[in-house]
Amino acid sequence: MIDLKGEEDFEEEGRDLQAKIEAERIAEALVFASSQPVPEGFLAERLPRNANVREIMLRLKEQYAPRGVNLVQIEGAWAFRTAADLSFVIRRDENEVKKLSRAALEVLSIIAYHQPVTRAEIEDIRGVQTSRGTLDVLMEAGWVRFRGRRRTPGRPVTLGTTRDFLDHFGLEELRDLPGLEELKGAGLLSGRIPANFNIPSPLMNDELSEDEDPITQMDLEELGLLAPRSTSED
Repeated sequence: MIDLKGEEDFEEEGRDLQAKIEAERIAEALVFASSQPVPEGFLAERLPRNANVREIMLRLKEQYAPRGVNLVQIEGAWAFRTAADLSFVIRRDENEVKKLSRAALEVLSIIAYHQPVTRAEIEDIRGVQTSRGTLDVLMEAGWVRFRGRRRTPGRPVTLGTTRDFLDHFGLEELRDLPGLEELKGAGLLSGRIPANFNIPSPLMNDELSEDEDPITQMDLEELGLLAPRSTSED
């Protein structure tokens, strides 16, 4: 028995299709207009109530995959970026971050793979002291941030990478960082690697670990990120 759809069924399907297309257009416009990756929560607030943000963005991602501009996911946010194979034709901004020193690259790598990590732990891994200037360069670039404070004597500050770090290096999430074999293949690790050498797996989210406390107003003042509040009253 053949089930023939009525005119009302076709009209309903047409409305559903139009709603999906309109939702995609809205999401596309919101991401295109933003200079920063757009969180899915932000999109959900502006799309129709029943819209499935994840499905919409994945459809758009597939549509843009073969084009010169790709829709990429960076953690839980979305952004348009030049296709990786066409990056060589884009003229770099003259204000682009200067080439990092070897020390800065080492520190950035340690933070990326070992986060959350303290300055003392970075120095223990490197075997040398880390200057404040090196960390300042990474923070000014927007790639490193203060995460929290470790629940140990002295309550040292913990460091981690940012969404801008993922965006700059073309990573959707931290799990996309190259592993040991990939680093060897790229020639970034010498053949004389200790037998017990391994690369840790960083945390997959920004939530504080069990041994971290959140950064407070007082902490920010102590770190020089905020001017101390006046204790006097007008």
